[in-house]
Amino acid sequence: MSEASSAPGAVRVRIWDLPTRLFHWLLAACVICAVISAKIGGNAMVWHMRLGYAVLALLLFRLVWGLVGGRWSRFSSFIYGPTAYWRYLSGRARAEDQFEVGHNPLGALSVFAMLAWLALQVGSGLIADDEIAITGPLVRFVSIETSLSWTAHHKTWGQWLLFGLIGLHLAAIAFYRWRHGKNLVAAMVSGDKALEASVPASRDSAAMRLLALGLIGLAAAAVYALIGLGAA
Repeated sequence: MSEASSAPGAVRVRIWDLPTRLFHWLLAACVICAVISAKIGGNAMVWHMRLGYAVLALLLFRLVWGLVGGRWSRFSSFIYGPTAYWRYLSGRARAEDQFEVGHNPLGALSVFAMLAWLALQVGSGLIADDEIAITGPLVRFVSIETSLSWTAHHKTWGQWLLFGLIGLHLAAIAFYRWRHGKNLVAAMVSGDKALEASVPASRDSAAMRLLALGLIGLAAAAVYALIGLGAA
């Protein structure tokens, strides 16, 4: 039984705009492939670096999209204060909280933690040196000691904490499916959720999609320029 059919009066509301959905799945694909290429090693490390650059471009895009994107993709829709967290955790949510529309308070923490840690991982990769064949493009801007320290981070506890965050994310998806009957994956594919008609939808027009295309182009150009600093 679908969510729409199980909730009387519910309608399909566009929550996740297309650029947000593409960002989500492209980021997941890039991270997975980056991990695989790192484990393979050798010539595959060239692709590991390229995928890291792609992740950085996607993160830059999401940073801007969190300010100008669809309503429920904006950071303002899922930055919560302490009292909101208390209401959510104690089961005393108000109707106006709309915790289950976009990212709920715990989901918001997961999103911010994932984005921040990915940014740290990519940043450490930019100045990493494996002392064999691969060096980050910005390694010449830091000392050898700093480079080796962040290389150790990138290859050890940095990646393991990233795996932990990914595991928590997947566990939360499974929990919501089992405990609440909510298919979070389907919503991130279609962009829609079964909600009350009064819930405002995210803008997902052709103009918004063109704006997103321009922003990802600018993000890619910024990453390219940043990488070029190492060769200057």
